[in-house]
Amino acid sequence: MKRKNVIIMGAAGRDFHNFNVAFRDNEEYNVVAFTATQIPNINDRLYPPELAGKLYPEGIKIYDEAELTELIKKFDVDEVVFSYSDVPFEYVMTKASIVNTAGASFRLLGGKETMVKSTKPLISVLAVRTGCGKSQTSRKIVKILREAGKRVVAIRHPMPYGDLAKQKVQRFATLEDLKKYECTIEEIEEYEPHIALGGIIYAGVDYEAILREAEKEADVILWDGGNNDFSFYESDLIFTVVDPHRPGHELKYYPGNTSLRMANAVVVNKIDSADEANILTVLKNVKDVNPNATIIEAASPLTVDDPSVIRGKRVLVVEDGPTLTHGGMRYGAGTVAAQKLGASEIVDPRPFTVKSITATYEKYPNIGILLPAMGYGEQQMKDLEETINRTDCDSVVIGTPIDLGRILNINKPSTRVKYELQEIGDITLQTVLKEKGML
Repeated sequence: MKRKNVIIMGAAGRDFHNFNVAFRDNEEYNVVAFTATQIPNINDRLYPPELAGKLYPEGIKIYDEAELTELIKKFDVDEVVFSYSDVPFEYVMTKASIVNTAGASFRLLGGKETMVKSTKPLISVLAVRTGCGKSQTSRKIVKILREAGKRVVAIRHPMPYGDLAKQKVQRFATLEDLKKYECTIEEIEEYEPHIALGGIIYAGVDYEAILREAEKEADVILWDGGNNDFSFYESDLIFTVVDPHRPGHELKYYPGNTSLRMANAVVVNKIDSADEANILTVLKNVKDVNPNATIIEAASPLTVDDPSVIRGKRVLVVEDGPTLTHGGMRYGAGTVAAQKLGASEIVDPRPFTVKSITATYEKYPNIGILLPAMGYGEQQMKDLEETINRTDCDSVVIGTPIDLGRILNINKPSTRVKYELQEIGDITLQTVLKEKGML
């Protein structure tokens, strides 16, 4: 029987997982290419033979998604599998139309084909968009479980932007591990907060191999999701975070709407800073889509290391990169802190950007006057550092989840803005964990 020729569309994450679990050893299919988007500098690479398996002794080439139509014709492709996240429904179906016009079928893989079963209880934390507050929710759940005497190991949605073979299974327990694996800013933002709390977090490329290693040192596994993707693992309990600063997005983005429908409990975050009308809209949408889900209302109170760096100053606000880019947010924790503490001005960094940071604004023009903490590699980190240092401002407000001053040499005063999850009311993460037998 002729093998079906397949292209997997991705962004260095879900695409590799879908290949590993559904296609790697499947003789019915021949994966001829990956395509890449969203993340800079991930095309023109190779999914290596060490990970691709016996059917792909030369590995699989990764192309820019812009070449998709040509690749379908070149490789006589039968099927294109869409495998990345946080995109509007219209975007997904436009891609489907492009694929169908070129003659191929368009496919979205579900949980039955892609979720790996754990031998340990497994909790997943998901969201309907990037930047809703998954990470702070995950940290709070880990804290609750550890205080109950559970050994918890977190597994983070993949961000393998380096040498894929070396990144097959990564374990992070110390800050030195971040250097060992040459982590990008985007990776450090997700791993460092877990490490700072004394936790262990795994990530990498081969998520079945990662799970088996994590199980050796855990009573409970926590899946800390990425973007608005659903879990790579079968889950005993799913929390999905929604954001009333973006009302309606929970209904219109893929696969965030899937993540919402899967939830056992929905965390309505940021109600301390959102408009009441938007909160009510989100609550109605959640109940319409998933009426059986438990609803947890929560705030994200901010703390600032040194408020004097902000008061009366002309500040540059640096926010989480993915939240501003494909997450589409127009402000973040740094912006809120600057406004609350009376900064005299939020300085526009665009006249001072260099190289890849300039390109980021060209690709995402709606970012506005905030600076996304882009750092998908050493050169981009240098570009970010140079942009910060060139910007004409009094001080820098760091709204990312990490100590950016620890990895960049910033030539002006700076302060960090931190935020944690704070549940409001009697229904909390802890009550849901107890109800589901996790405590």
